Amino acid sequence: MFDFNESIANNTAKKPLICAHRGVSGGNIPCNTLAAFSAALAQGADMIELDVTGSRDGEFFVFHPGKESAHLRSHRLISAMKSARVSKLRYVNQDNDETQFGVDKLCDILDFLKGKCYINVDKFWTDIPGISKEIRRVGVEKQVIVKTALKDKYLQPLKECAADFMFMPIVRNQDTVTDMLVSQGINCVGAEVLFEEDSAPVASREYIEAMHKKGMVLFANAIVYNYRDVLSAGHNDDISAAGEPERGWGWLIDRQFDIIQTDWCGMLRSFMNQRKEG
Repeated sequence: MFDFNESIANNTAKKPLICAHRGVSGGNIPCNTLAAFSAALAQGADMIELDVTGSRDGEFFVFHPGKESAHLRSHRLISAMKSARVSKLRYVNQDNDETQFGVDKLCDILDFLKGKCYINVDKFWTDIPGISKEIRRVGVEKQVIVKTALKDKYLQPLKECAADFMFMPIVRNQDTVTDMLVSQGINCVGAEVLFEEDSAPVASREYIEAMHKKGMVLFANAIVYNYRDVLSAGHNDDISAAGEPERGWGWLIDRQFDIIQTDWCGMLRSFMNQRKEG
């Protein structure tokens, strides 16, 4: 089922894969929960991005590290807690009211997503050996795409523990690493690219065409998690969801990015379908 190259080949022309950033959240459903991932699948996500953090006693949870105060009303990091304490925490909703949703264990979420979609594992670099072991234990190696910024301290554990996993380096403005990764035996399937201007090398048609000729895929971010940190030169969810999707998602599609990460999964799916029909 999960032939990544075939999936990309069938979508690059007009219909990139949709990656749901932390699932689909809103109302009473918090991000990075099983409910958010269920909502993303219902809205047509091809891939789900999730964050991983570890507890003090070595249990892995699906949660964005550093967001404990905002999402859990906790002033302690999960990494400073034992797993029994983490299991008692409850998310708050967008009105800061407590919900019924707890922090899910990574193994439970991977098991839920098994056979359903691709899984983009963020914060993989925080414990490459431990998270790799969990992925293998659940048996979702063929569905998972892992990513890190390319620093020397991540490269060796990546080679030792996850060289066979589909891997994407995170590169900003210019890509100088994908060929090197392939030459070192890492299963580099492409790159997650960040760019502040349309003129950045990684946003150029020449770079994208060259990567496609090598069988590589390109992952673009329409998400806005902090408006000061520009990820896609303003071609983002904010302008797309607020009425100008051609300037946002349309530009990324026309530039032939293969995967678009979004917080508005259903709207992006609807836009792509209407565009195709038109």
